[in-house]
Amino acid sequence: MTDTTQRTWRGPSAPQRLAILRRTKSIAIVGASANPARASYFVATYLLSSSPYDVYFVNPRAETILGRPAYDSLADLPVVPDLVDAFRRHEDLPGVAQEAIDVGAKALWLQLGSWHEEAAALAEDAGLDVVMDRCVKIEHARFHGGLHLAGFNTGEISSKKQRVSGRG
Repeated sequence: MTDTTQRTWRGPSAPQRLAILRRTKSIAIVGASANPARASYFVATYLLSSSPYDVYFVNPRAETILGRPAYDSLADLPVVPDLVDAFRRHEDLPGVAQEAIDVGAKALWLQLGSWHEEAAALAEDAGLDVVMDRCVKIEHARFHGGLHLAGFNTGEISSKKQRVSGRG
């Protein structure tokens, strides 16, 4: 749940977010899902196919996601992720922030719609970069000219009706 009425935290600027993404080599998606209807699945498919990152999945209820192992926790990963991308419920976010701190991650990223100032303060006090209410996929695509995926920006402006069949 996102509470937009009492936001006091100020997130990084676009150049700062770009710098975070440029420093990042590995991303752990906490709350990754094997369900193609979930946003985490969509983000994972994008990151695997269109980014240079090593991507790891954390979901204690899954064995594999997109053919890759799913780990029970950040501590179970074979590497220390540079960036922890959280797809978890609001009340779980401070715990995810603490796990990210405990494993030595460099950044905590709360997905679009996720805003938790306590989790952000916890992570920032431990020296992590924090981004909230932004999508890693959208931000990566924005900075690398890939917003055409999923219909965000085709790069083509036209008033012509698209032909779907052989008619008309």
